[in-house]
Amino acid sequence: MKPPLKRRVPKPRNPFVALAIARKAGKHDKTPRARRQAEKQALRKRLEDQ
Repeated sequence: MKPPLKRRVPKPRNPFVALAIARKAGKHDKTPRARRQAEKQALRKRLEDQ
């Protein structure tokens, strides 16, 4: 007779991951770098038009 199969116990989940994922949720704004880049482009365009 075969021995009974052993069931694998799932690894416990990290409780901090759910909090970290929830923290980055929210309104979708541009990053500070993207904002700064857009401002530079707008300034260059304004100076070019003058």
